[in-house]
Amino acid sequence: MKLKSVILAAALILPAGATLADGDAVAGAKVFKLCSACHTATEAKNKVGPSLMGVVGRPVATVEGFKYSKAMTEFGAGGKVWDEALLTEYLPKPKDLVKGTTMAFAGLKKPEDIANVIAYLKDPAAAN
Repeated sequence: MKLKSVILAAALILPAGATLADGDAVAGAKVFKLCSACHTATEAKNKVGPSLMGVVGRPVATVEGFKYSKAMTEFGAGGKVWDEALLTEYLPKPKDLVKGTTMAFAGLKKPEDIANVIAYLKDPAAAN
């Protein structure tokens, strides 16, 4: 009986985690317009903020040529990587997760907007 319970629990938990990656890149491109004054996701070009091209899977605070705040550099010092889970934690309230960051953006409030932006960041070409 216990094995069945474990299998059932796993079956219920896995789809919940899978939704993290189930965003819509096209919708995410629209939400990303809120970010586009400071970031680009389609060019390796830094603006006010670093390029977000290839950010998913990239170590925190490692874009060459961008001067990160001390807070962001320290946040990434332990080897953190911008994966879907960390972005999902960061995007609603960046200043809460990285105390002292210079990023002025207040955050995304809707979980679907966060999932969609992450889908877009993973594959901006999918939005075309």
